[in-house]
Amino acid sequence: MITRKILASLFVTFVFATTAAAQGKLAEEADDAFKKGFYFNAIELYKKAYTVEKKASTKAELIFKVGESYRAIGDPQQAEVWYEKANKAQYTDPVTYLYIGDMLKQQGKYAEAIASYNRFKEKKAGDMRADASIAECQQAQTWKDTPTRYSVDPEVLLNTPQYDFTPAFADKKNETVVYTSTRPSATGAETDQIIGESFSDLFTSSRDRLGKWSEPVKLPITINTEGNEGAPIFNSKRSVMYFTRCPMEKKKVFGCDIWMSKKVGNNYSEPVILALRPEKNDTVTIGHPALTKDETALIFASDMKGPGHKGGKDLYMVKLDKDGVPTGAATNLGGDINTAKDEMFPFIRHDGSLYFSSNGRPGMGGMDIYHAEKSGDNAWSAVDNLKSPINSSSDDFGIAFEAEEERGFFTSNRAGGKGQDDIWRFYLPDMVFGLQGTAFDKASGQPLAGTKINVVGTDGSNFSAITDDNGGFSFIENGKDRYIKENTTYSVLAEKEGYLVVKDQATTVGLNESTTFVKEYFLQPASKDIVIKLPEVQYDLGKFELRPEGKDSLETLYQTLIDNPTITIELAAHTDTRDSDARNQILSQNRAQSCVNYLVTKGIDPVRMVAKGYGETMPRITDAQIKVMKTEEEREAAHQQNRRTEFRVLNYDYVPKAN
Repeated sequence: MITRKILASLFVTFVFATTAAAQGKLAEEADDAFKKGFYFNAIELYKKAYTVEKKASTKAELIFKVGESYRAIGDPQQAEVWYEKANKAQYTDPVTYLYIGDMLKQQGKYAEAIASYNRFKEKKAGDMRADASIAECQQAQTWKDTPTRYSVDPEVLLNTPQYDFTPAFADKKNETVVYTSTRPSATGAETDQIIGESFSDLFTSSRDRLGKWSEPVKLPITINTEGNEGAPIFNSKRSVMYFTRCPMEKKKVFGCDIWMSKKVGNNYSEPVILALRPEKNDTVTIGHPALTKDETALIFASDMKGPGHKGGKDLYMVKLDKDGVPTGAATNLGGDINTAKDEMFPFIRHDGSLYFSSNGRPGMGGMDIYHAEKSGDNAWSAVDNLKSPINSSSDDFGIAFEAEEERGFFTSNRAGGKGQDDIWRFYLPDMVFGLQGTAFDKASGQPLAGTKINVVGTDGSNFSAITDDNGGFSFIENGKDRYIKENTTYSVLAEKEGYLVVKDQATTVGLNESTTFVKEYFLQPASKDIVIKLPEVQYDLGKFELRPEGKDSLETLYQTLIDNPTITIELAAHTDTRDSDARNQILSQNRAQSCVNYLVTKGIDPVRMVAKGYGETMPRITDAQIKVMKTEEEREAAHQQNRRTEFRVLNYDYVPKAN
């Protein structure tokens, strides 16, 4: 129950039930080793059996079984090689192409894997097993191309060329870890027949203020034996350690159990076994403990065939008494979490959410790490893949967060480590944000120096700057802090005397990468001498009542008055020349007044507005110019330009009324 590889036997051995029994004593020994999970031994025995076998079909079967053994110990490169050899040896079952696809997927060769899956479909029409894998490859490539913000690196000082995995924080300051390793200094001289390495022990290391880890030290003999120990977890007081132990006896198969030891200083009490194993069953594997936040329950992985068992290794839960000892029967976490394959290495975070590893869900290749939301009392659902870069095409498992921080450790055998399974650290880098830009004079297009940029954040922040000679401003670093923060929305106001203000908004809510907002603000010059055209305010012919479209057009002016609460304006209306001067004067005055009346209904103080009709006295395009236009369409468009509504700022001395 220590590594994924040690636990893989139940998942792989079913293949042999469908293949012909290999003949010969060596082949029988190899089959026996494989069925017991002694894959390292099985590989050597199958290879020896191949050298003395005469029958071609049996030789092909032996080659296939070497591939199966490599698959079981998590060596996809060698497994792929031997499955390919099986094909060349005329192995009859096209399942080799399915497994080659799996091995290529575990190497991150997604396009090649898809090609192998399609080859399997060609050779075994109607078998749908490859379809899901093809979809997974496509999804995995997308995740790889668009990784999350997490940063991952190997924890070099804790790793060796052997297996190093599943660290747990062993002190309240989270500066000491206990983790599993098969390094040469592990207890005992025997070799684990499953992986061909030393049996695993628990080691401890502490980091100094600079983050440097001390030389790992093996835990005392009260904890470590000549068998496998690993996958530790501590309670919140760091006074009790739960861990997995798998006893060893040459050529015999034993299950694994969870043990508990009390910690006093640097010493550990003699551990006691937790009574979780079904009676009269020595080969059941139980391990990978995890404590719920309130420490009233233990989550663990097991292949016990109890009620609700989904297949392979499932996650179970058992209640604990005040002494941390199981009470009552363990219950399966159910179909929201468990699948027909393996779910292992659970971890409960501070918020009660569950993390675990699985090879039974859509993933990137090997074991992937998943997150499940707490959905009730000791219940979880809404499972989500953590994606790249925490997950990879290789085996990724055993995640552990550091308290409430967005950092911690996980285990992976991906490229970039020292050897087999390695410990990797992960953290979520701070996102950095900035706001910068330039203010311009809207009329001239020139940079506008001396513009005040005011910024107010929903977090209560409030800051401002004056644009430089080039109209520029910048809110980046604020001493050791930053002006612009995560999950905050900012209201921006650009203002300068003699100009209408410009309002804007910038938000970091929902952003998942560092961003600098770059803005350009064009300020409209505004004085008695400057006429500002409004969007077209439409009326029926000869009428002054506002049409619905006309009201929509006035929203621009309404917002201008709201954004500039001290201005008073003249609102001017103009007509074309296709009526008498007197009638056009009256019509334009009424149209200007209709605009004022509408804005009053919107809450604008009438004192701020002067309605002025100019009739046909100020055409943009003269009758003489219109007369020479070639088409009626052109002439009508010119008349339309003369029928316009405009405004100009009279002064800036209006005092808004108190609410």
